[in-house]
Amino acid sequence: MITTIEAVPIHGDIHRDLAIISSLGEHLRGQYVLVRVHDSDGRVGLGEASVTSVWSGETQAGTIALIEQVLAPIVIGADPFDLEWIGRQMDRAAFGNSFAKAAIEMALLDLQGQALGVPIYKLLGGMAIRERERSEDPGIRLKFVVGAVEAELAAQRALRMVKQGWKSIKVKIGRHEHPRIDIERLHAVRDAIGADTWLSVDANGGYTVEQAVWVAPRLEKLNVALFEQPTRRGDHAAMAEVRRRSGIPIMADESVFTPQDALEVIRHHAADVLSLYPGKHGGIRVTQHIAKLAEAAGIPCTIGSNLEREVATAAMAHVTACTANIHCERFPGDLIGPIYYEKPLSIKPLRYQADRLWVPQGAGLGVTV
Repeated sequence: MITTIEAVPIHGDIHRDLAIISSLGEHLRGQYVLVRVHDSDGRVGLGEASVTSVWSGETQAGTIALIEQVLAPIVIGADPFDLEWIGRQMDRAAFGNSFAKAAIEMALLDLQGQALGVPIYKLLGGMAIRERERSEDPGIRLKFVVGAVEAELAAQRALRMVKQGWKSIKVKIGRHEHPRIDIERLHAVRDAIGADTWLSVDANGGYTVEQAVWVAPRLEKLNVALFEQPTRRGDHAAMAEVRRRSGIPIMADESVFTPQDALEVIRHHAADVLSLYPGKHGGIRVTQHIAKLAEAAGIPCTIGSNLEREVATAAMAHVTACTANIHCERFPGDLIGPIYYEKPLSIKPLRYQADRLWVPQGAGLGVTV
């Protein structure tokens, strides 16, 4: 039985030379919330709400207040295995607030895994990655993200990571009034990393249809593999228009928070790929649900990021490993948050090697802070 829930603020400064700058602004500091759920057997489950107001409308102080005043009274006294009931009760009690709800679900799954002595990915279906790639676990393929900085600086950052073994780079675009500045940045990056390095771009909804259509053929000439969220979230018709007029696959990110969002993207034929992660969906199980919806429509998915710390990054690694329609070998994921912070949150670091992340193998999340 769940006895108490804590929601405490956590702060982390990002390395200045890695800071993400996008059409949404600068991400220089993570001001998130760590959730601890205690059970009657003395176990503690961990969750993390990587909240940013510009992204989901949630703030650190608001998330703590919501958990303490609204969600905790629902969860305390419940069985941590009753996730379906708890999830429905939280949805009835509070609209939205997906990152707060996801943090509680992470902690409950962490408790379940500890109680059973198995990692979360085994609770949710096992290692799907083994079947679709090879018998030996290769880890999750990732891409390194370069902000919308000056062309020369972007090229330097991208080249540094390629020299460290990264084979995939994503560059932020859509920040400036005219997209020719983005093309200049992409030319510099492509010249620096060479023709064989996988390259994608992310506008974070910063373009109009006209700008995105102007950019698309120029990106194609630079062998850009994926065009992420070209137009603003919610305008599925706009993104569908870009997709019709672009030779590059379109990925929806900000446009897909809920299963209903995913259905609308599918109905509008607005994307070739979906970017998923538990925070914006309200939990790991909803992430799996959306991945299955997309699979039914023939749309592959990958795993995104909001520069999470180790707790949420571990949760995202677990869902990636056990969800067959998350294809990081084909569309490298963004599970890179811990790399960007000056100081770690966890006692033992997550296992990164060049552009790969391995799923923690301990019980539950496999993370201790």
